[in-house]
Amino acid sequence: MALVVQKYGGSSVSDVEAMRRVAKRVVATRNAGNTVVVVVSAMGDATDELLDMADALTTDPPGREMDILLSAGERISMALLAMAINELGVPARAYTGAQAGVLTDSHYGRASIVGVLPERVARAVQEGAVAVVAGFQGLNEVEDVTTLGRGGSDTTAVALAAALNADVCEIYTDVDGLFSADPRIVPTARRIEALSSEETLELAAHGAKILHLRAVEYARRFGVPIHVRSSFSDKTGTWIYDGSRGEGFTLPAVAKHLDEVVDADNEAHPADSRPRAAAQPGAAAQPGAAVRPGVAQPSPASSLDTLGPASMDAVTGAVVAPADAEQPNLRNVDAAHQTAIAARAGARARKPAKENNVEAPVISGIAHDRSQDKITLVGVPDVPGAAARIFAIVASAGTNIDMIVQDVSAEGTGLTNISFTCPDGDSAAACTALEQAQPELGFKSLHFNPSIGKLSLVGAGMRSHPGVSARLFSALSEAGINIHMISTSEIRLSVVVDDAVLDEAVRAVHSAFGLDADTAEAVVYGGTGR
Repeated sequence: MALVVQKYGGSSVSDVEAMRRVAKRVVATRNAGNTVVVVVSAMGDATDELLDMADALTTDPPGREMDILLSAGERISMALLAMAINELGVPARAYTGAQAGVLTDSHYGRASIVGVLPERVARAVQEGAVAVVAGFQGLNEVEDVTTLGRGGSDTTAVALAAALNADVCEIYTDVDGLFSADPRIVPTARRIEALSSEETLELAAHGAKILHLRAVEYARRFGVPIHVRSSFSDKTGTWIYDGSRGEGFTLPAVAKHLDEVVDADNEAHPADSRPRAAAQPGAAAQPGAAVRPGVAQPSPASSLDTLGPASMDAVTGAVVAPADAEQPNLRNVDAAHQTAIAARAGARARKPAKENNVEAPVISGIAHDRSQDKITLVGVPDVPGAAARIFAIVASAGTNIDMIVQDVSAEGTGLTNISFTCPDGDSAAACTALEQAQPELGFKSLHFNPSIGKLSLVGAGMRSHPGVSARLFSALSEAGINIHMISTSEIRLSVVVDDAVLDEAVRAVHSAFGLDADTAEAVVYGGTGR
């Protein structure tokens, strides 16, 4: 019997009929002998509708209240889906992010998960029920509701899968997996059968919309296999995983002490190299040891030695401090949970990442992104420290930088141009900060271009195949498309072009690298939502 975490996006639960269809899929998975935990997004465009209502009332809504408002969409979905599953004769219980034990920091609107203690979820599935969890939300240290940002339900699902040691996390959307390009732009895009997490991270970071970037990072750190597929069909989708695991960890009913969790794991999966506990401060990490995503390793104040014999339920992660110690709180609960999870994760057999998989296709996929702006500073003094001062000011404005290009200094002038791209939501603050600092920085003028698009080629095979950049530039040249900026990594090549020709650029490059399918493979079953 496998433990399966399923995440359903907004298009999959867009209305009552969609809810019934999803409920039938969940029940079928459970009746096949699996334990099922479900994470849901808000129905259809519910989040956008809530945002519109807030915008109609205020131009500057408080972050705390906005998170309370936006979390309502997922709460509606979880309750309705639980009702639909119960109607089919299978017990189901709905939980908010807070009730599911999703702990976050206090960055309202874009919170990060700092820990997951799924006590109630674990008890529900242990008692034979399906747990339905509201995605996209959690609880901070002052017990306020927080949201994880757009796509945060993906992260919720993977985080729960990691905390519960699930066998697979299934991400259901409105297409049959990941494709070599956006099928809405390239109808002949091919379905990708499997990707490494490294390739998926690059695609997600550079415009692919199917998976949330933080979800992929979480899955890679914890070794959670992801299966991206459509909730509208039974077709196999795209698998994202770097290795394989041995037999799943068998949980004892209750572990009296943290060491018992480790001992039980070692008895079930004997291996000399398996770590017995999380790494102590200052010690080198053990091979295969897991690191809690978004959580620092235990400090001296929260190490296993300091915690002493805190009792812990190995099924739920619930921790009770010893009589002579402080009562359970976020610090000692998280440290204890981290130790147990690290030991369990260490029991999984893993293969190395696909670093040398040169037989894979040179290019796995093409991503595109229209959500960035370009800022150019003209006439910047070409002296040491100029770039450092510029980007310190940009950073102080809270702006994230993607690509940077500095021209060669014009002969005899001592001046150069510096261009960079940033998310469109950050560009206004960056421009204002730079214009205010113009006397200090000494540049002549600032040019702002919001009409750009980024195209990115991604593929592990690029490591060993020369000529990728030449083919890319030739394809764009033949299509009459000019390149503004270029950026590379070991398995990625990105270019910035005019937004008006981005779709044409994607199609031209897709064909140039032989990625076109003979017939249309992609079917977009739902709307534009997730």
